[in-house]
Amino acid sequence: MPVFNERIQAALYERKIQGLTRTLHCMQPSGATDIIYNGETYLNFSSNDYLGLATDRELTQAWQKGLDQYGNGSGASPLVTGFSSAHQKLEETLCNWLGFGRAVLFGSGFSANQALLFSLLNKHDLLLQDRLNHASLIEAGNLSPARMKRFKHNDVGHLETLLIENALVVTEGVFSMDGDLSPLKQIKAVTHNKGWLAVDDAHGIGVLGEDGKGSCAFAGIKPEMLIVTFGKAFGLSGAAILCSESMGDYLTQFAKHHVYSTALPPSQAVALTKAAQMIQTQHWRREHLVELSQCYYEQLSEVDGFTKTQTPIKPFMLATSQRALDVSNMLRQQGFWTTAIRPPTVPQGGARLRITLTANHDKHNIIKLANALKQAVKGI
Repeated sequence: MPVFNERIQAALYERKIQGLTRTLHCMQPSGATDIIYNGETYLNFSSNDYLGLATDRELTQAWQKGLDQYGNGSGASPLVTGFSSAHQKLEETLCNWLGFGRAVLFGSGFSANQALLFSLLNKHDLLLQDRLNHASLIEAGNLSPARMKRFKHNDVGHLETLLIENALVVTEGVFSMDGDLSPLKQIKAVTHNKGWLAVDDAHGIGVLGEDGKGSCAFAGIKPEMLIVTFGKAFGLSGAAILCSESMGDYLTQFAKHHVYSTALPPSQAVALTKAAQMIQTQHWRREHLVELSQCYYEQLSEVDGFTKTQTPIKPFMLATSQRALDVSNMLRQQGFWTTAIRPPTVPQGGARLRITLTANHDKHNIIKLANALKQAVKGI
């Protein structure tokens, strides 16, 4: 229909003239830290593979073992015939590790977040979200029947002014674009006896806390619901909602993203169980990340745009989209892949490089990046 063609072309043109067009890049892995694009090799500083498990041979062997035992796919949704002993073991592993009664599995963190809000909320509820929450949470809140309000980023005082009894408060543990931590201890204190707290810990699980238990353990709190995703520190994909047994039963009945989606391949569940064990026991990965963060700080703390964080996410602030693109392209010419993040993913005036460190990097990599980044910033 002509109206759809016109709408598509107008939207694409508007995005182009604003300098905000997104582009897919077909990458090929080349070792633990390098990627190949258009025949050129780049040192990758844009991965969420914080612990370096995505290319770990021990984890690969676990997945291969799962393939030998269970075959390629689950073949059905969890409530038909798609739930296997491999899925059950993964759920038990997550519950024992993180201290919850149930772990309900999903194909992605996006699905888990939307399933939680869509299934739990009704039109009489108040949903309070941090302003910088992930798009999956904000979109789900907008589409849910509940009344949603957004509190200022990490502003517990503002949250408290909005809070009423029986509200649902949702925040991230680590914010994906800024790398900063939510004040979870204070948020839990103000929600106590007033509402429930749900924490999306996609970027904190595996990285923070004792045995990699994540942001909530790091802050010394336990939310009513904890969403963990497997596409970052786990090195794989998928997600789980950790919750009480009754809440888990509720999600099994009413979470459509769980009920009507094909279950994760059981071979992947085997690999995820192995990843959870590696995260808990291989402390050197987190210790190495701390050393790399210190090296990054020493190299760049005096450079305008540097942002200090306690996580492997290191936003380098460049204000405008064009400046972020220019610096990213200059670094690419030097062999570094650092993605420019622009509005609408971040607020206007907040364009940046989202630099991420992984356990597969070494200090020499950090120093090389820092030197190239200093030159790039001077050159624009």
